[in-house]
Amino acid sequence: MTSKIPEPDLGYLQKVLLEMLAIPSPTGFTDTIVRYVAERLEEMGIPFELTRRGTIRATLKGKKNSPDRAVSAHLDTIGAAVRAVKDNGRLALAPLGCWSSRFAEGSRVSLFTDNGVIRGSVLPLMASGHAFNTAVDEMPISWDHIELRLDAYCATRADCESLGISVGDFVAFDPLPEFTETGHISARHLDDKAGVAALLAALKAIVDSGEELMIDCHPLFTITEETGSGAAAALPWDVSEFVGIDIAPVAPGQHSSEHAVSIAMQDSGGPYDYHLSRHLLRLASDNELPARRDLFRYYFSDAHSAVTAGHDIRTALLAFGCDATHGYERTHIDSLAALSRLLGAYILSPPVFASDAQPAKSSLDRFSHQLEHDTQMESDTRVPSVDSLVGQRSEN
Repeated sequence: MTSKIPEPDLGYLQKVLLEMLAIPSPTGFTDTIVRYVAERLEEMGIPFELTRRGTIRATLKGKKNSPDRAVSAHLDTIGAAVRAVKDNGRLALAPLGCWSSRFAEGSRVSLFTDNGVIRGSVLPLMASGHAFNTAVDEMPISWDHIELRLDAYCATRADCESLGISVGDFVAFDPLPEFTETGHISARHLDDKAGVAALLAALKAIVDSGEELMIDCHPLFTITEETGSGAAAALPWDVSEFVGIDIAPVAPGQHSSEHAVSIAMQDSGGPYDYHLSRHLLRLASDNELPARRDLFRYYFSDAHSAVTAGHDIRTALLAFGCDATHGYERTHIDSLAALSRLLGAYILSPPVFASDAQPAKSSLDRFSHQLEHDTQMESDTRVPSVDSLVGQRSEN
């Protein structure tokens, strides 16, 4: 039997999630959220360092420092930037991250100039049914067909410029969080602040328990995942295992659930590591955690950016189930609790392969098996043997 994993404080998880949702952090505008998470690590006594741009690299020491592992969640969210100041005093927007303007329309937002904050609303170019009648319903859905109306006197381009508004200014969309008695959590930007909250809760449970890790673990909090480079420069250590933490879309054709943790088997970057993924599945089963396998076709994670940066690591992905990803997102405390518990179990578990401390080099002795050779070769009896092919050639 596996030892009982430390129980995460779900009240703490929800508290830090709500506080993080209140901090605007579109990609490129993350200094405040970095400071917030760093302060939470300081409260737990977990040492960390900051990269030049603000990625947080923390360390929980274990009995051995190699091979070590990393777990990563991202602090940046989708958002927008000012693309142009229009003659009518409205602002054209460009998305930060990959998301549809369908979910931007009607939103209340904050515009961050170099001098301060201006509130406003994102509207379609034809925003009044009384003025445009059914033409409102015929407008295409694209970022070229919406604009930002500011709550300030700016009827011309010159008015906007006098307020200090410039191309490239960041626009953050209001999160509108709601935590219901049913356990549902609705808000923008659960991706990936809910994942960060689950990781912080897991770390707190481990620290409070006094349990000693078997190997070093490095919690990472990245700041550019939504634009693709999240963990690319985040691994200065001898990391052999990397587990990303992100969002699992709950939608037709997917297997994820708002009441379970998802173990991704593949995403747009290809399959995740066979052995590390199954290690996580076993931990979920051993600890009786609700878990689902899933495959994400239109999705990259921090794990992908770490591999493409050239790191020779095993990768896997854990995710909380969420409906309407990159829109008005909704998850359930069940999924976040399962994610936090599985993270705790993983961080305290032994390495998948202790031999990963050193490359296999020229020997196969320490190299892994996905299936035993005979079992794998029996997977298709229609494949002829080498001997039969040689016999056929000699007869011809």
